[in-house]
Amino acid sequence: MPRTLQDWLSHLETAHSNGLIDMGLTRVSQVKHNMNLQPHCPIIVVGGTNGKGSVCAYLSQIYKQAGYRVGTLTSPHLLRFNERIALNTEAVSDEQIVAAFERIEAARGAISLTYFEFNTLAAVDIFIRENVDVMILEVGLGGRLDAVNIFDADCAIVTSIDLDHQAFLGDTIEQVGFEKAGIFRAQRPAICGQNPPPQSLQNHAAQIGAELLVIKQDFDFSRFEQQWSFQFTPRSGSLKLAQRNRNALPLPALRGSYQINNAACALAALECLNARLPVDLGAIKRGLLLVENKGRFQVLAGRPITVLDVGHNPHAAHALRQSLIALPFAQHRIAVFSILADKDIGGVLSCLKDQFDEWYIAPLHLPRGMTNDQLQQQLSQHHIQHVKSFDSIAQACQAALSAATENDRIVVFGSFHTVAEAMAVCK
Repeated sequence: MPRTLQDWLSHLETAHSNGLIDMGLTRVSQVKHNMNLQPHCPIIVVGGTNGKGSVCAYLSQIYKQAGYRVGTLTSPHLLRFNERIALNTEAVSDEQIVAAFERIEAARGAISLTYFEFNTLAAVDIFIRENVDVMILEVGLGGRLDAVNIFDADCAIVTSIDLDHQAFLGDTIEQVGFEKAGIFRAQRPAICGQNPPPQSLQNHAAQIGAELLVIKQDFDFSRFEQQWSFQFTPRSGSLKLAQRNRNALPLPALRGSYQINNAACALAALECLNARLPVDLGAIKRGLLLVENKGRFQVLAGRPITVLDVGHNPHAAHALRQSLIALPFAQHRIAVFSILADKDIGGVLSCLKDQFDEWYIAPLHLPRGMTNDQLQQQLSQHHIQHVKSFDSIAQACQAALSAATENDRIVVFGSFHTVAEAMAVCK
């Protein structure tokens, strides 16, 4: 049996079907049963194409500020696996994860589990043992067949719906919407941060009797120069949720034009669970000001302006574009870019190609990574010029920092892996 956390992770990367994704709930549900994992606190499950991590960050920080003990599962990690499992927004220790992995190993028998299934079971096992007051579980991929879905959500959130992971979720928005709606539960609130939602999502909510709450319909926000307000006005339904206005809220610490939409989804969930987990206005304000979520339009201190963004699909690229346009003028704009081969690089480049004067590219040294030649070919097809190639993202970042003046801007984006490598250089 592996002894250290790194030993375990190396083992899990190849233990099940050589590390491949294997959708389905039968195997992981059986191990959950064997371990008797039965949470007794409220569970919020957060899915969606983009914005999941930010919504989890808002919920975690606000509940923490309200005095609750919060367990949060997110993925993927940037620098350390431990980031995926947090207690009160702090990563748990190697020892806690290894102990959970050992309990899973003892319970699974002959059942084979994927890397993410181990991750999910370990997180909930730790949260139960730590007696948390609320669990916030981020969906890894899709929703209906994701390992997180073996746990029933007291409140489910779908932040946004767009094409990504088509090999698993389908080639149309309606197919993706159906997969993401799989986290909804009967007679429980189901929040959607996109209006209009796909018809498939609406149909599934109606068929199972979930209480669907849609932004700009059942909840909304108004932004002012330095503040914003939140309105929760659910239509009459079986849950009989109370209406509420939250005024004079501080702008979130997370940067990006889309972040108030994410914050509104989080506040809608707070209202849905208010009877079980009351939260005062002070906790909400502190949570909005103290929230952190590295790599999501993260603007580093100092000059030149340096932005880190993990966006890797057209929907995220559009959000990045809007946020870049809102930044102050930059004399010279440098992109440090790499992306995985199974992503829609054409859609990303089409959206962002006019936002940069120069592109620094490098391969991601992973099985799914693109070579410099492949990246260069894609950029050429989109008539992107002024491209420089490097052996690594770290080298590309160092070159960009050396070339840029204090009036320039550097944006590192394209993948979690791209941003993770850049963090060693861009501090």
